Amino acid sequence: MGPPRRVGIFGGSFDPPHIGHLLVAQDAAEALSLDRLVVVPAATQPLKGLARTPAVHRLAMAERCFEGIAGVTVDPIEIHRGGLSYMVETAEAFGRRWPSAVLHLLVGEDVVATLPRWREPMRLLSMVQLVVLRRPEWSTAGRSTAAEDDAGEELASAIRGAPRLATRHVEVSSTEVRKRVDAGLSIRGFVTASVEAYIMESGLYCRAPSMNDAAGRA
Repeated sequence: MGPPRRVGIFGGSFDPPHIGHLLVAQDAAEALSLDRLVVVPAATQPLKGLARTPAVHRLAMAERCFEGIAGVTVDPIEIHRGGLSYMVETAEAFGRRWPSAVLHLLVGEDVVATLPRWREPMRLLSMVQLVVLRRPEWSTAGRSTAAEDDAGEELASAIRGAPRLATRHVEVSSTEVRKRVDAGLSIRGFVTASVEAYIMESGLYCRAPSMNDAAGRA
């Protein structure tokens, strides 16, 4: 098997990765006829700050979430690089790794409005094909307009011209998963069984008991 010709890049915090991430990855790989989809957990996202969960755990959960999915790999490139995670640097590295491949950057419709604040967005878009992931409940017009209003004309044109890829509606978020774990509620069906087991075994997303809680149990 030769080098991949069509590579997708799917970045994020994955804190934790949930069933929605998995379905989006599968839908995109099939719809775009990707030879490989690379899932890239961020070390520290510049627009979000320090992730709540250490990178070692988020990487391990991402590996478990996507294990066994043909054509999908989890790459620790941003975690190994450390510091703030800039997609322009990641795309440049993948371009060197697969010089003959077309790189497709998968970005949710809810994230596309932040593109003007990314590092060197036009240089990034010169290296990748932007693909906007659209969910039925997202207001595409409002989000796209917000991004275009904040961008220069060249970037606004690139955002308008990016293909939109419809994805399935999945009523789940990483924030909800964390809250459910903290509340002692089941997350079965929200994440894969292997991710659920990892969360439980590692004690993630549970608040440390307060002094008052400890006193009440004494």
